[in-house]
Amino acid sequence: MENIFNILSSVFKYIFIVVVYSFIFRILKLIYLDISTMDLGVEREEAYLKLLNKRVSIPYKVKEYYSLGDGLSFGRMGDNDVILDDQFISKHHAKIVKDEGFYFLEDLDSSNGTFLNGNKIGDVAKLKDGDRIGMGALQFIYLEGDND
Repeated sequence: MENIFNILSSVFKYIFIVVVYSFIFRILKLIYLDISTMDLGVEREEAYLKLLNKRVSIPYKVKEYYSLGDGLSFGRMGDNDVILDDQFISKHHAKIVKDEGFYFLEDLDSSNGTFLNGNKIGDVAKLKDGDRIGMGALQFIYLEGDND
């Protein structure tokens, strides 16, 4: 009987050690992912979108920053500038266009809509610094950059 107790004690001791090391490994992995996605204070001179969601919570590839340039298109299809493999994003969901130095957000008749500061847009909306753009489960913030 004492021999069985010693065997069970050893088994539980090793299981406990594996659980503790697994927990430590997961914590270190989360710290690494958090550090690797940090903004290092790089100043941007042109307008851009910054992803507000944590990238590790998104099951598909998405960048943390998107420079707008002359504009971007968003959707699930491969011909979009930003491909978002989200079931709530349409094939051609929305686009941002530049006109006379200003950026405009346009919904492309998407099924679930495009949101600007929590309000569903019907057509085209002019963007201003700090606006929040929502598509599917994603949230972006529009930033005009540092044009001093």
